[in-house]
Amino acid sequence: MKITSQDFVRRLPDSNVQFARGPAWSHRLRVDPILLLLLLVITCFGLAVLYSASGQNELMLRRQGIFFIIAYSAMFITAQLDLQMLRRWSVWLYLVGIILLIAVLLIGVGAKGAKRWVSLGFIRFQPSEILKIAVPVMMAAYFSARRLPPSLADVLMSLVIVLTPGVLIFLQPDLGTAILISTSGLIVLFMAGLQWRYIFGSLAMVGASIWPMWHFIMKDYQKQRVLTLLDPEADKLGAGWNIIQSKTAIGSGGLPGKGLFNGTQSQLDFLPESHTDFIIAVMAEELGLYGVLMLLALYLLVVARGLIIAFAARNMFNRLLAASITLTFFVYVFVNVGMVAGMLPVVGVPLPLVSLGGTSIVTLLTGFGLLMAIATDPKNTSVS
Repeated sequence: MKITSQDFVRRLPDSNVQFARGPAWSHRLRVDPILLLLLLVITCFGLAVLYSASGQNELMLRRQGIFFIIAYSAMFITAQLDLQMLRRWSVWLYLVGIILLIAVLLIGVGAKGAKRWVSLGFIRFQPSEILKIAVPVMMAAYFSARRLPPSLADVLMSLVIVLTPGVLIFLQPDLGTAILISTSGLIVLFMAGLQWRYIFGSLAMVGASIWPMWHFIMKDYQKQRVLTLLDPEADKLGAGWNIIQSKTAIGSGGLPGKGLFNGTQSQLDFLPESHTDFIIAVMAEELGLYGVLMLLALYLLVVARGLIIAFAARNMFNRLLAASITLTFFVYVFVNVGMVAGMLPVVGVPLPLVSLGGTSIVTLLTGFGLLMAIATDPKNTSVS
């Protein structure tokens, strides 16, 4: 057989043949299926535990279900956002949040000694929830437009961005939310390549500020929380009651637990705030260490998935924003578990997707909507 030069000419297939498959259904909907599945499993798990912690209160369960429907709808809507448009509008989102925080201090609605809400007549909402999204978005936009690692001037400017809403929320007073919002911004600063000399300098400043904060800034109830952490037995029937009952519930569950709806501390109302801040103590008593470890494993899988999305992002804005959303979620879990176990002061941080909540659930899943938008951004690398 005679071989000619034509045998070595490569030919392209017909133009109507496609080289690659079309985008998967998840990319068409702008959702990350792995992250969505993990969130849904935690949600179902949380609803079951909440039903038990509330004393089988069907009205409370329906209310929580409605908020989840709203929150997941907000997540899917947020996932469709143009991230570059969000980056351009970050300053305005941040400024609107600051204005609303100032309005809270001036004309806000109070409850239980705290002024945290703005009333529009037909609806009442917490402006601090807006800052949970606005601060990391603003910080990510700020650093994505600058040379990294950040200079001292950029570090100082970023601290102004973070501490302004932090201080306004602290004055409401709402220490837990102030810590979470400040943390979300500081995570962006750290991920932007903050040099170690700035980190050690900041730690030294925090250490030096403890004495003046204790004597001149912290309120009496905040001091009491710290003292209770150090010695809850000093006031067993007062400030130490919550922590003592929480530890009792956790210890009594053992490895397998007493069974759902069979807890004594929660079902007999020994454990205060059993459906909000201390709900993981209910879980530990009724589902045991095995149940708690299963939930913590799900949380860690969510964090791992979020970090994969962050590291796969091509542009700095997406990467910093994804890292902040993911690690702030980790801080939520860490702070709640730490305070229920008596390792951290009680600061009123709910357990994500499990504790009873309204606007906090919507805000949390809106953040995950941004994470999904990053995961399915056409300009990103593929996340698998």
